[in-house]
Amino acid sequence: MSSNCEDIRKQRNGAERLSRFTKGSVGCGRGRVKTKGKRSCAAVTGVQPSAWRNRKSGSKLHSQETVLRGVRLQSVIEFRCPEGVRRKRMRRVLAVAGVGFCLGGAWTARADNRLAPKGPDEDGTKPALVKIAGEGMMDSHAFQYLTELSDDIGSRVTGSPAERKAEEWGAAKMKAIGLENVHTEKYQLWRGWTRGMAQGELLEPIRRPLHVDAMGWTGSTPAGGAEGEVVTANLFDIDEEVKNASRLSGKIVLVVTEGAPKKNEDSLFAIFGDFLKAAGKAGAVAVIGGQAGSKASGMNLTHTGILGFDADFAIPVLSMTAEDQGQLERYVENGKKVRVRFNVQNTFSSGPVESANVVGEIRGRESPEQVLVVGAHLDSWDLSAGATDNGTGSASVLGSAEAIVRSGMRPRRTIRFVLFTGEEEGLDGSFAYMKQHQSEMANHLGNLVLDEGQGPVKEFMLGGRDDLLASFRPFAQSLSAIRKIHVNDKVASGTDTLPFSMAGLPGINMDQDSPEYKYTHHSSADALEAVKPEVLAENATLMALTAYWIADRPERFASPWPAEKTAKMLRAQHQYEMLKAFHIWPFGDLGAEGRE
Repeated sequence: MSSNCEDIRKQRNGAERLSRFTKGSVGCGRGRVKTKGKRSCAAVTGVQPSAWRNRKSGSKLHSQETVLRGVRLQSVIEFRCPEGVRRKRMRRVLAVAGVGFCLGGAWTARADNRLAPKGPDEDGTKPALVKIAGEGMMDSHAFQYLTELSDDIGSRVTGSPAERKAEEWGAAKMKAIGLENVHTEKYQLWRGWTRGMAQGELLEPIRRPLHVDAMGWTGSTPAGGAEGEVVTANLFDIDEEVKNASRLSGKIVLVVTEGAPKKNEDSLFAIFGDFLKAAGKAGAVAVIGGQAGSKASGMNLTHTGILGFDADFAIPVLSMTAEDQGQLERYVENGKKVRVRFNVQNTFSSGPVESANVVGEIRGRESPEQVLVVGAHLDSWDLSAGATDNGTGSASVLGSAEAIVRSGMRPRRTIRFVLFTGEEEGLDGSFAYMKQHQSEMANHLGNLVLDEGQGPVKEFMLGGRDDLLASFRPFAQSLSAIRKIHVNDKVASGTDTLPFSMAGLPGINMDQDSPEYKYTHHSSADALEAVKPEVLAENATLMALTAYWIADRPERFASPWPAEKTAKMLRAQHQYEMLKAFHIWPFGDLGAEGRE
């Protein structure tokens, strides 16, 4: 899902490297390894977790005060929710609020960010990282995992039988790799949805087929189809379009972008749902709008997707190929009458459906109660196999876990590997994780996610945590023999890092250089052929190295920020309007000083 909110913005505008990385360090092989006079009994390959020593330290975090029914920071904060917000959204806001937003004076355990920046050479993690790099780069099974997921299971819409099969597959792979405490964590999706047929035909001014697919969780035409005259609606003036929706009765609405936008792209994405409801209420036949009014990328592809957080719409909403949509736009611009016929048949479940996150761990040797989450989403859309969104991420999670296990190294703190589901429907799986683990959040270090397609990692986005830049950059520099990776403090709002950033934790997005992702994203081209095995192995290795370094540093990497500081950060990162529009902003007026 990670590029969903980026579409409008985009519309506008081995071996040698491994030897360099390991130079002057221990090599790969079985047996004892001698490094600077110290000996390690861990085997470099083939060691299972049962052979590891599990030592607990006496370190202790300060206790936290959990505040129920409200929000507490230094004082009580009042929630005000917009009229008509469904109970599900309120439960989500309150649940996530209980994680980090609703804690009073609780975050007394803080990472000491005044320490001088240290890379792996200085903090003692390099010998372990070298072993992990060897396993990841020279014996990766990540592409094998991706092949199984893509070819043997295929598309994995949340709540579908195929997605449940993927959950079972993911748990079996985690057990085979040797992870501990492997299990699934169930939650409910508000409503299930199954795609049916989607057919389009241009009737006037000429007659020919049109290539369309339905957007996720949208409705159907009457049986046999419906036709209408095409009229346009301007996404960049969406408020006026909502007010004047009565003119859309009996029409097929073609969403266009004219002039300058009056809102930022995230806000446009959020309010697009209000427009769809207004159009449906007015009696429009269908909307040609893609994901929040975005146009397909070309190559005769359509792109599906959700249109909000936990959002469904009775009106049919369609993605049309850029080539067909461009022709309709030209006809309308030239004053020609355009008539189109659609037959769209989708199915909703009668009530909630069950899904589950898949979880496995490498338990920490000293402070196992402290947890770093390493994740990607297992679910996908259904126009193809979901190889790049996000089979590559899921395969990287498994590949990174395998590299660490086979290295025989156990970090100071626990690494929890999670294959989230429900990401495509509004980050449902990661929000469910926050709710189910809210009592543990004071002990969480953050999360690390890969969800940007098929390209190599190009930057670490630290989820608004500018206090971590100085400590993270030396680590990123140490990876330069594999890949030059930049570091910034941006928030990734379209993937499973967002709930962690909202909790004041570093939601670290491993951003990728994936220029072809605009074609594979949510499209019929999202297939295994788009992925290079060597790039996938490299990404899985980088994920393993990053996870281990964060979990094994002598000093704790990060602790949650208090609510007010988190709210200020999210406002500064331009997340406020989008979160508020989707009714998942939990901070009230916090952080609003000096801002509108």
